[in-house]
Amino acid sequence: MAKDKLINQESMVTLAAIQFDPQFGQKEENVKRTIELICKVADQGANVITLPELCNTGYVFNTREECFSLMEKVPEGPTTQAWMEIAKERGVYISGGLGEMGEDGKAYNSCVLVGPDGFIGKHRKLHLWEDDKVFFEPGDLGHQVFQTPIGRIGMLICNDMWYFESFRLLALMGADVVLCPTNWVVEIDGPAKTLGPQLCMTNAGCNNMFVVAADRVGIERGCEFPGMSCIVGTDGWYRAGPASEDKEEVLVATVNLMAARRLHMNNMNVVFRDRRTDLYDEMLGSGLKSLPR
Repeated sequence: MAKDKLINQESMVTLAAIQFDPQFGQKEENVKRTIELICKVADQGANVITLPELCNTGYVFNTREECFSLMEKVPEGPTTQAWMEIAKERGVYISGGLGEMGEDGKAYNSCVLVGPDGFIGKHRKLHLWEDDKVFFEPGDLGHQVFQTPIGRIGMLICNDMWYFESFRLLALMGADVVLCPTNWVVEIDGPAKTLGPQLCMTNAGCNNMFVVAADRVGIERGCEFPGMSCIVGTDGWYRAGPASEDKEEVLVATVNLMAARRLHMNNMNVVFRDRRTDLYDEMLGSGLKSLPR
């Protein structure tokens, strides 16, 4: 009994997904709104918080000049600095999407990870979607897993989620949770406006990891964003959400991140053990290094 109690407390965290409606080009106001919402979920006990893609700038750019005027350095820029300050003040980890001006003078659709001790790392969107290709360069940082005191954290941005290899590689690299800032768009005519939540469920379940997706809502320059943010457990089922399709909303769920290292399968079926690496490269040809799970 004492051992079970210890296991259940290994790395208890409260995950949060913040769904809101950023206003295009209003960076100062958007960042201020993220701080308000971060404080709101922190007051509910959240300590791992995910914000939407490009939530400081908005998403629908008309010209490259307009896009470049809204980019900023990471981590020196005002958005990352503001998130670092609130992360330290509230003792939380934050992943949020922003427009990055790289050291090479190129624009990237990026997200950052900051924590109580400051800047941890960044991810640049690997799989650009439609007009992303006009304004941004493809991410050049590859797949990364960041070691933190609470567990191993990976990040993906929106269209990265449609590539199952990304989740599998992060899982093989040891990620306990993948945080996904996203701007899903209305793409299908049916009972749901996006397949995003289903991708979260599928990839969480197939890889025995937690997945958090924070989408935005609203209509920006004629583009509709369908919300439906969610938090999914290692078994592929919702821990919170999906959120509404048209309202600002915050989701929270308390979990033990170490459940990602305890395979919830019977003795005959263990995904990572049963992979046919005689038929395909263990790390899908990436050259990355795996961690035992």
